[in-house]
Amino acid sequence: MRSALPARFLRARAAAVALVATLLLLGTPSAHAEASGPRPPEMTDGFGLTQIGSTTGSATNFVVTVTTPEVDGEHRIRILLPTDYADHPEKRYPVLYFLHGASDDPGNPNVAYPALTAAQSMITVIPDGGRRGWYTNWLDQGTVAGAQNWENFHISQVIPFIDANLRTNATKKARAVAGLSMGGFGSLHYAQRHPDLFSQVATLSGANELSMRHAVMRAAVVATLTNIGAPLCGSSNPTCSLDFGPPVSSDAIFGTPYPILGADWRWNEADPVSHMDVLARAGMGVTIYTGNGKGNSTEPEFWVQSASQHAKERLDGLGYPSHYVDYGDGSGWGDKCDGGHTSGCWAQDLVDFVPRLEAAFASA
Repeated sequence: MRSALPARFLRARAAAVALVATLLLLGTPSAHAEASGPRPPEMTDGFGLTQIGSTTGSATNFVVTVTTPEVDGEHRIRILLPTDYADHPEKRYPVLYFLHGASDDPGNPNVAYPALTAAQSMITVIPDGGRRGWYTNWLDQGTVAGAQNWENFHISQVIPFIDANLRTNATKKARAVAGLSMGGFGSLHYAQRHPDLFSQVATLSGANELSMRHAVMRAAVVATLTNIGAPLCGSSNPTCSLDFGPPVSSDAIFGTPYPILGADWRWNEADPVSHMDVLARAGMGVTIYTGNGKGNSTEPEFWVQSASQHAKERLDGLGYPSHYVDYGDGSGWGDKCDGGHTSGCWAQDLVDFVPRLEAAFASA
């Protein structure tokens, strides 16, 4: 018969069992530390924005969800902070407002491209622009989509909300706007209508923004409104959903797109190529990226290239410099760019753009 275990051994085993039980209840030390680690800054409602639900994400990459009378529904705003933001409470940062493409959503983590999250000297804000909001106040506010005042939302609400809640340098010289695909229209549209707010503007494969007068480009916008499928997509996902929401009239945003007796004048007025002189007079830095869609007219980038060239020609005619990059079929422009209207090309655009923007902010 074996002798009884020593009392000290039994006490040690009981202590070990108690420790294991405690860890199972509380989680491992590393997991518990992570849960109680740095949190995103607290944001205060204001400027017509009301926060709903919880802020999600990390201390430097998080999403705030808001409602506003200006646009129907709930809207996510993704915010990217430099890693040292919490370590320097006296420091203020310039801000890039980055506008996503059609069918995308800031709740999608793919919108936070690596070059944006790696930025160390600026804040990046990616506000909801809707699946087909087109970064403007719609002409028809009575559609099934409800209120659609996207420009009011971004310019009069999001920008002051960010300046009030984060340590921004709230000046023109420290504020930029850029966007891809549908967001390319938004970036130029906002820069031209509000040149007092931005010192830099960039368009990445800007769909429609460079040629609202072109029939193909208008057809792409109308396709998102009527939800019949579109020849473009600005999703940061590798694949893109062509569900743009409940169908609305083709006239909902800019009135009739058909050039009959000048009835389409609002579309012509929204064409940024017609207003490049505004950017020149404001002394704004202008950056344009485009591919060539491999010369395939069924690829959206084929049409984007032509529109981008017209924009550059307009700036050249004004004697105004720009940073223009046509990477053609994508050869040598990153490992995942094929010259098409794709996230692989936009990721490389940002690898080029972000350091240049940070340098421009620093020199200003």
